[in-house]
Amino acid sequence: MSCRIAWSRRRFVSSCALGAAFFTVPGAFAEQLVRTPRQTAGPFYPDRMPLDTDNDLLFINDAITPAVGAITWLSGRILDAGGQPLRDALVEIWQVDSNGAYLHSETANANRRDGSFQGYGRFLTGSSGEYLFRTVKPVPYGTRTPHIHFAIKPRRGDKFITQCYVAGEPRNESDRILNGIADPQARASVIVPFEPMQSSRIGELRARFDVVLGSAPAA
Repeated sequence: MSCRIAWSRRRFVSSCALGAAFFTVPGAFAEQLVRTPRQTAGPFYPDRMPLDTDNDLLFINDAITPAVGAITWLSGRILDAGGQPLRDALVEIWQVDSNGAYLHSETANANRRDGSFQGYGRFLTGSSGEYLFRTVKPVPYGTRTPHIHFAIKPRRGDKFITQCYVAGEPRNESDRILNGIADPQARASVIVPFEPMQSSRIGELRARFDVVLGSAPAA
């Protein structure tokens, strides 16, 4: 799969959204699943939406200047508690840019916010529950360890909110929100590796975060 920065936004969405290389993990079995814990949405869900809301956060519309940061292909599946993929689930993500600024009027570092970074994206899952975003690796924000917010709205049921964390980050040990997840397995389920893509010539990363709906109350 070759999706270069120079490609236009529309070409990315139409050609790269469901590349087979990102979805080679076998189907999960219910007895092996750990339900994803709910997490707070926090105060920085965008209070104004970007001009573009698709799944490529590196560009806004057909701009030619990409966002700054470690390019990351973030993928996974949305599953029910029995391990069945959820089709037509709306997946939203939002996060800070490389300067630690959210797309929000009260964010820190607002004067340094990367105007090329979309800050928010959404994706509607297909029959196998897959989603895919191109974004940047998150950085710390205040006392928080690097994380990406997720909101999932299935066709039936309430919106589910959680967060995805970066494996190996030292701040994970002291992050109040992450460590508010009491169960060690559940806590581990939201921490994923951000690993180099061997096929990339520009140092891109990949991360996989599967979300299993049906969990304990929010931390």
